[in-house]
Amino acid sequence: MIRERVSWDEYFMNIAREVATRSTCDRKFVGAVVVRDKCILATGYNGSIRGLPHCDEDGHMMDEGHCVRTVHAEANAIVQAARNGARVDGAAIYVTASPCWSCFKLIANAGIMRIVFGEFYRDARIFETSARIGIELVDASDRTKA
Repeated sequence: MIRERVSWDEYFMNIAREVATRSTCDRKFVGAVVVRDKCILATGYNGSIRGLPHCDEDGHMMDEGHCVRTVHAEANAIVQAARNGARVDGAAIYVTASPCWSCFKLIANAGIMRIVFGEFYRDARIFETSARIGIELVDASDRTKA
């Protein structure tokens, strides 16, 4: 009997969910994985500025209903790639929740061409804008693509 393997999208989303377990802001646990040619380039999760206390240590830093203590998972993944010299142009990013508008802009300007997200979170502008600039958006919450 031949075992059916998970698709690549499901595989990388599973890893993004595991990365999210490192998040330190309990308002939203988010993980991100940047991938090119089926190889992981970088990962990121919600966490405070390097060297500063996290939400789970010092509490939330709220501004207009949002915790601003944390750097979002997508931004941390892009920064990790930059720190390690990994080129993300043309890559894909797998993220457990759809990017906020600020993270979407970072993803677009980094040259990432595919966003696979596990749940819709907050900002519908990403749908129209991604179509206009040629970024593929994949909602993996109810299906995966091979």
